[in-house]
Amino acid sequence: MSSPFPGMNPYLEHPELFPGLHHWLITEIARFLSPQLRPKYRVAVKVRTYETSDEDSLQVGIPDVTVKSRQTANDSTTTNVAVAEPNVEPVKVRIPIPLTIKEGYLEAREVGTETLITTIEILSPSNKRSGKGRQKYLKKRETILETRTNLVEIDLLRKGQPMPIVDNKIQSHYRILVYRGDTRPIADLYAFNLQNVIPSFSLPLRDGDREPVINLQELLNQVYEIYDYDLVVDYNQEAVPSLSEEDKSWVDGVLKEKELR
Repeated sequence: MSSPFPGMNPYLEHPELFPGLHHWLITEIARFLSPQLRPKYRVAVKVRTYETSDEDSLQVGIPDVTVKSRQTANDSTTTNVAVAEPNVEPVKVRIPIPLTIKEGYLEAREVGTETLITTIEILSPSNKRSGKGRQKYLKKRETILETRTNLVEIDLLRKGQPMPIVDNKIQSHYRILVYRGDTRPIADLYAFNLQNVIPSFSLPLRDGDREPVINLQELLNQVYEIYDYDLVVDYNQEAVPSLSEEDKSWVDGVLKEKELR
């Protein structure tokens, strides 16, 4: 079954679904690009790993409890040990557990020299919130922007802090940034919303090379169908992260038209 939405499916942003979507979409982009880049370039699938704790979803709680000893006159004459009696019930708390995060991304490298030509990133939730994930990604991003390496940065998440762009006041649900190293600091920003078809874009390579056009909408739709997301998503529930009232109304209309509600 096809995705019911013309563009990004907001239900796929659910924190339990997006990591899988991230993996499969990276895989499909690599599968699409590989035959088009041969024999001059090859596509390499890379994995970034770091340790963190999910402090956004877990909270450390310390119960405000004082245990007092109750002592009688007889107690003071027979023992020097105070007997403590609990006067409250224990409070259940959750402790942040260290997690190993793995994020896939793509590199287009020149065959023979192994020169890095283009990096393709799909932002993850950890890239868009404070913490090690964002710090590590921003450091890598800054390193790329200091060179003539091209960068494609795909943001299919409504929640979180977008990546920094100078003097940009455009507000949108989603973004695709195409940065060409030979035009720095100027880049192409594709800003689009839930109601829009995801725009296609050319993969930047070396000047003069034929650049394949990535139809991200088509690849996303393929992932949805191949990996049976229609069997996982419950369209009778609200999307997570939550939508604005206006967007909720639009989503409700789309799902009713597709007879999914």
